[in-house]
Amino acid sequence: MSKSPNIFIPALAGTAGILGVAFAVTSRDYGADKIRALETRMGQVEAQASAASEKASVEAQRAAELELKIAEVQAAASQRVASLTAPAPAVEGTYGIGRPALDEEVAAWDVDVLPDGRGLPAGGGDVFTGEEVFAEKCASCHGDFAEGVDNWPVLAGGFDTLADEDPVKTVGSYWPYLSTAWDYIHRSMPFGEAGTLTADETYAIVAYILYSNDLVDDNFELTRENFADFNMYNMDGFTVDDRPEQEYAAWRAEPCMENCKDEVQVTMRSVFLVDTPPEGGSDSVMNPASIDGLPSFTAAGPSFIPEAAPKPAPVVQKAAVTQPAAPDLMEAGEKVFKKCKACHQVGEGAKNRSGPHLNGLIGRTMGSVDGFAYSSVFAAALDEGRIWDEAALAEFLAKPKTYMKGTKMSFSGLKKDEDLAAITAYLKSYGE
Repeated sequence: MSKSPNIFIPALAGTAGILGVAFAVTSRDYGADKIRALETRMGQVEAQASAASEKASVEAQRAAELELKIAEVQAAASQRVASLTAPAPAVEGTYGIGRPALDEEVAAWDVDVLPDGRGLPAGGGDVFTGEEVFAEKCASCHGDFAEGVDNWPVLAGGFDTLADEDPVKTVGSYWPYLSTAWDYIHRSMPFGEAGTLTADETYAIVAYILYSNDLVDDNFELTRENFADFNMYNMDGFTVDDRPEQEYAAWRAEPCMENCKDEVQVTMRSVFLVDTPPEGGSDSVMNPASIDGLPSFTAAGPSFIPEAAPKPAPVVQKAAVTQPAAPDLMEAGEKVFKKCKACHQVGEGAKNRSGPHLNGLIGRTMGSVDGFAYSSVFAAALDEGRIWDEAALAEFLAKPKTYMKGTKMSFSGLKKDEDLAAITAYLKSYGE
């Protein structure tokens, strides 16, 4: 027996109601969660907006501060520029510091001397006075005749040696202007007492140095009036440096890179360029040796270079026995020899100093004293066998630089015939 479907309708209606209530409840819970999420998000956005606003406010304040600082710096710079370019403010009276320099004080600082004599003070000095002042204040370093002592510089001699391997640069041989000597001596000498020389003393010393270089006579007087008229020996030996105009442009040109060798090889060693002469030394001339059979080398040097043959001993001729000179002539000769004692010795125990000893001079071969380093001109005289006799000695002592051109001896010479006779007699009395 079947049942009618109507009996299920109430049950279905109840289920539907329950489902509806459940859906409503579920929908309500979802909406609440959604609202809470939105509220949370809204709070976060508001917090971010507040932080951004606060940050923007801080940055705006910092920008305003920087703009104010820039304006202050610009204003200070403008004031500084204005203070540097504006004329000094007018001040009534003085600050009470210092005083105007006196003419004498300005003159004391204005000490430079020009080649034409400008800047020289009034005054003058002669050779005779200069010799005395030089002996007192300068000779301890530069020698009695400006020949130099130990490592102190020589002031005289050396003419025509500037092209030599060992040139002698002195006031006479090298300096182009007399003003250089005057100015330097007046300001810097004597050593340890700079600035103590009077103008007259400086004139006298310079005159004596000129005399020692055989550039003036013994009666010469140097003054401000004749200073510019004196021309130094080497005044034309200097030229204006024109290399920037004449040479620098050529040095900066592009190098030539045409017609170059394809290969570069060593064909000669420097040792083959040296030819050792029998007497020693070396000449820079081409040696005909080739690279074939290259000699061995040791710590002693190339084996093919022979030892130099010993230099032949010079033939020394003894002085002839002469009659003793008159006592008065000997006394005069001893007095004249005082001018030579700074460099030469005679008598028992005489030794070489800045000049060779003079024992046995008359009849001796020039340049033959053992152990003394002669200049090249005396070495040449030795090779020629030249002898010191009375005539040669007198001629030499009268004009040393003329008789023996290139000598390093700075003595200017004896001017009086009686002095030459006296010194000759005196030296003749000292044998070997």
